[in-house]
Amino acid sequence: MIVLAYLRQQKISKKQAMITGRREMKKSHKCEVIFENGGILATRRYSYADIKRMTNSFKEKLGQGGYGCVYKGKLPDGHLVAVKILSKLKGDGEDFINEVNSMSRTSHINIVTLLGFCFHKTKRALVYEYMPNGSLEKLIYEENYFKLGGRHLGWDTLYQISLGIAQGLEYLHQGCNSRILHFDIKPHNILLDENYCPKISDFGLAKICHREESKISLLDTRGTAGFIAPEVFCRNIGGISQKSDVYSFGMTVLEMVGGRKNIMTGAERTSEIYFPHWIHKRLELQEEFGLQNVTTEGDTEKARKMVIVSLWCIQTNPSIRPTMSEVVDMLRGGVDCLQVPPKPYLTSPSRSSPTIPMSMVV
Repeated sequence: MIVLAYLRQQKISKKQAMITGRREMKKSHKCEVIFENGGILATRRYSYADIKRMTNSFKEKLGQGGYGCVYKGKLPDGHLVAVKILSKLKGDGEDFINEVNSMSRTSHINIVTLLGFCFHKTKRALVYEYMPNGSLEKLIYEENYFKLGGRHLGWDTLYQISLGIAQGLEYLHQGCNSRILHFDIKPHNILLDENYCPKISDFGLAKICHREESKISLLDTRGTAGFIAPEVFCRNIGGISQKSDVYSFGMTVLEMVGGRKNIMTGAERTSEIYFPHWIHKRLELQEEFGLQNVTTEGDTEKARKMVIVSLWCIQTNPSIRPTMSEVVDMLRGGVDCLQVPPKPYLTSPSRSSPTIPMSMVV
């Protein structure tokens, strides 16, 4: 009986494997059709053998996430690259198609360059320019740079990074032939080159839309808890638009300013759990921010400018938030010209409770 049960289970497993294999092949075929019809093949396409060669059989891992792993590689001409290997194809492969399609349309100093891709049956990879300083989150959180023996980046560098991210988003919203909404701006998706020039990466959730579209429709909530604009998961707040990226930018800059996660449930005082409210109160009462490494008047001015601009960006009502063009102007202008924004009341779902639709932080 045990042998019969085992053989039956083996037969079922083989059948399931065959069904799964057929599904993957269908997805692969659909992606091939989209690539060919969409004209994306203008971006260089590599074979899986090419990918293995350039990464020396995946010898040096740079990072890992829910999408898969990133490896360091080298092209035949000696140029270093980062190769992202996607572990599984979501839905019909729309994330992969999105990333290739979106990034093949871009060319900007603050957008990471897609050098090519691999799509062979179930094997998928993206080849990017290599960023020696990695992603922003490794360098801005106190817990990270103390652990790694690093130091505070300095306020001039932080300011230049925030301006660079803003310019990259302004380009996506206004400078491309088609408007691109990113929908996943966060420190993990900002890469830094050898001079700490920021480059926006990871366009898997991006949406390409016509310039004349002021608002767009989404069938699902997309983004990362803690950075998602309120209107993306609660549609009665306002329409989804480029202002949703503005919100995520504001939350990213606030984490750069605070050197910590915006929502920190382990904080000693209740008032310190949600950083945007804590810093807004300091701003309103004209108190010292008490931030790390502020040593000169220039540091104070840059920190204050970043705080005020980011608090405008995370306003609950999307219509009150500035556009990214206005954000760039605000960051370049004088701090004395900036008004203190109203206190933002609604936040995106907390990192610890991503299933909660909305949290009110008092």
